[in-house]
Amino acid sequence: MLNIGCHLSTSKGFIHMGKEALSIDANTFQFFTRNPRGSKAKGIDENDVKGLLKIMEDNNFVPLLGHAPYTLNPCSADQRTKEFALEVLIDDLVRMEHLPNNYYNFHPGSHVGQGTEKGIELIADALNFILTKKQTTIVLLETMSGKGSEVGSTFQEMRQIIEKVKLDEKVGVCLDTCHVYDGGYDIVNDLDGVLAEFDRIIGLDRLRAIHLNDSKNPFASHKDRHAKIGEGNIGLKAITDMINHPKLRLLPFYLETPNELPGYAQEIKLLRKAYIDDISFSVKPQKIHLS
Repeated sequence: MLNIGCHLSTSKGFIHMGKEALSIDANTFQFFTRNPRGSKAKGIDENDVKGLLKIMEDNNFVPLLGHAPYTLNPCSADQRTKEFALEVLIDDLVRMEHLPNNYYNFHPGSHVGQGTEKGIELIADALNFILTKKQTTIVLLETMSGKGSEVGSTFQEMRQIIEKVKLDEKVGVCLDTCHVYDGGYDIVNDLDGVLAEFDRIIGLDRLRAIHLNDSKNPFASHKDRHAKIGEGNIGLKAITDMINHPKLRLLPFYLETPNELPGYAQEIKLLRKAYIDDISFSVKPQKIHLS
């Protein structure tokens, strides 16, 4: 079964998001933990959370993905900006424990002139500060497109961050299809090669989730503009290859395309139709040759 959902608004609560997911044939979803452009977060309603957990249990949901606000930059040169990032990250991880055993995703940040090496060090420092042995939430670093001074646009940079994290079992990666394509990883013509490189450098066991997006920009443009599935430069065939790939097909996929709920419903319907339920009989497994 294809594990797929989309980004949903928290404005009407957790139960509402669960019901919205079901209405579009999704068995997971992504949500912002707070205002994506600020620091304000709604209070947790325990009954609302329990209602969502019941929906998830009854309908075989796979892990949800909480997304940090875009304003976070734990590798900023500004001390207050770094402190703000730590405050939000700590609070978000406390909030995520109301929904145990799920994922929390954030953009690693931008080094703003300090250099990639310094940025990597600061991101790892932040993770070492916020992670605890008792947490059930796995924190995911999102692959980036390499826009400006972004850190995390290469698999090597991701590995260097994770290598510096003491509780590395609490850390994984969320691969964004638009970002990696824009960042110079050719998932259209060489998906096996990209996955082989990921496995060699980071390890596919670290890959916990995929943001499924098409791209409005050409390959290796180092930009970040998502397109609807099949309407960008990645294209429907490459997206279909990803959801059916033996190394990826059981992961949760989260749509972040420029859509409202009806558009997400159409994309999920399209991708469920393209998904091969019994891959062992329907396609030959693709070999990944590690260098």
